[in-house]
This record gives sequence, C-alpha cells and structure tokens, in this order.
Amino acid sequence: MMPARRWSGVPTALSRGARAPLPELKPVKKSRSLLAAALLLFVANDTLAQQALVSDPEIYEKKFFQDKCKVVQFDSGFVKRQDINNDGLVDAVVSHGSVVCDGERGVGCNGDGCLYNLYLQVKEGGYLMIATARLYSLDYEVRYGNNLIAMKMHPRFCDRAEGEEPCLIVSRIRGTTLYTVQKK
Repeated sequence: MMPARRWSGVPTALSRGARAPLPELKPVKKSRSLLAAALLLFVANDTLAQQALVSDPEIYEKKFFQDKCKVVQFDSGFVKRQDINNDGLVDAVVSHGSVVCDGERGVGCNGDGCLYNLYLQVKEGGYLMIATARLYSLDYEVRYGNNLIAMKMHPRFCDRAEGEEPCLIVSRIRGTTLYTVQKK
C-alpha cells in the first residue's frame, strides 16, 4: 500500500512512488507577529476613520455658514433640540432650509428637499452626527413610548414617479443606527 501524500500547494507531475517535496515551513513566531502587525494596522486605520465628536452642533453648523456666506441669517427652526433616540439626552436636528445666505433662503435646498443633519448627544460629552438627509419635512412622533421621526421626502425614495405623492418614512433610532419602522 502507498503512503498518503501531502498536498504541497504546487501541482507537480509525480512518477509512481516519488514523493512531492514539502514546502519550506517558516517559524511560527514570525507568522504570528506578522498577523499581529496586520491586525494592529487594521484596528488603527479603523479607529482613525471614526467621526470626531462635535461640542455643540448649533455652533458647528453656524460657523460653517458664517465661513461660507458674507451675510447670514438663521431662522428659529434652524436647530431643534429634542431626544430622538430614547436615551434621555437632548439631541439636535439642524435644518439647512432655515438659513438665509447672502439673501438666498434655503441654500441647502433643491427640488428634492432641504438638508437635515441629525446629531446624537453622547454620554461622554459632545454630539455625533449620525445622518444627513434631503427631506421635504421632518416631524417627531411618540408611539408606545418610543420617539420616532417622520421624514417626508421625494417620491423616488419609495419607488414612485416624479409628481406622485411624497414618500413618508418613519424611523426609530436605536444606539446610533436609524431603523425604518414604516414606509408609505
């Protein structure tokens, strides 16, 4: 009976009875250290890609428009502060449609709606922007004790044709993730 052959990973033509050469093995320590270095590099790149916290979204957004516009005005609806993710902390929603920049109202608006930025306050201090959406309007609802946001947006977001009824998406935020509860 012939002894079992080990696959070396390299196809070779073997004559009857000949054994395939075994690949050269590298020391285990080098393999582990290379794996550890690659993992460390991956983790380091992942943490660098995380978003920085903003101390106050209102100040942050106002500074953006003050740098962009020569004359800027902010309506009372520019920032709405309310708990939107049921964690007991006051979050912020910023509407770019409430800005007058150099005499032009709604500088962040077009036929698809206006830009809204959603910021969540975190326990460590500061705010984290979790979403930017182009909406016609944004309303707040409470269902069964859960805070929800109802976003009215362009019909194409519900696979409808231009000119049809706007799309209404009701979402809940859990942690830092936006979950769709209802779409009509």
